[in-house]
Amino acid sequence: MSLSGKKIGVAITGSFCTYEKVFEELQKLTEEGAFVQTIFSDAAKSIDSRFGKAEDFIKKAEKITGNPPIMTISDAEPIGPGSLLDILVILPCTGNTIAKLANGITDTPVLMAAKAHLRNNKPLLISVSTNDALGMNMKNIGLLLNAKNIYFIPFGQDNPHKKPNSMIAHTNLLLPSLKAALEGRQYQPVIC
Repeated sequence: MSLSGKKIGVAITGSFCTYEKVFEELQKLTEEGAFVQTIFSDAAKSIDSRFGKAEDFIKKAEKITGNPPIMTISDAEPIGPGSLLDILVILPCTGNTIAKLANGITDTPVLMAAKAHLRNNKPLLISVSTNDALGMNMKNIGLLLNAKNIYFIPFGQDNPHKKPNSMIAHTNLLLPSLKAALEGRQYQPVIC
């Protein structure tokens, strides 16, 4: 399947340690010919970290995609009524975002984008990045694994000796996972 001409939303949350890989994947999507619209969570658009400044990440997203990011709940809401995307990927998806998504909370631009997009029965792809995937957040991941139109980039433990509950998506599998989700199937294996 070609991604040329596909309208892909990339929702970015506050797992700052993954941003280098996130922006590599953004570049790949644009090179595939996709129209890419980024959406920044409140944390992603405002928190400077040891991994870089929020303002620099916003500028980088716009430079790669050619589109200004969506950064407010009100700007994310039209994604649903306008059926603006073919697929939305939350890349990265923090444990906080996973928990809120699993429980129907829409208090950030990313969560509003997900809610608005899912109302159209279109695929939502999740790129897990959380230190408590095998702890308190496992129940939320389980709920989302069983939800209609929600798919996952394969993920696994990233540092089992120092962070035994932590799991992270294999972002290098974004493209095949995205293509599978567009066909209505989960790329396998999910946990690796």
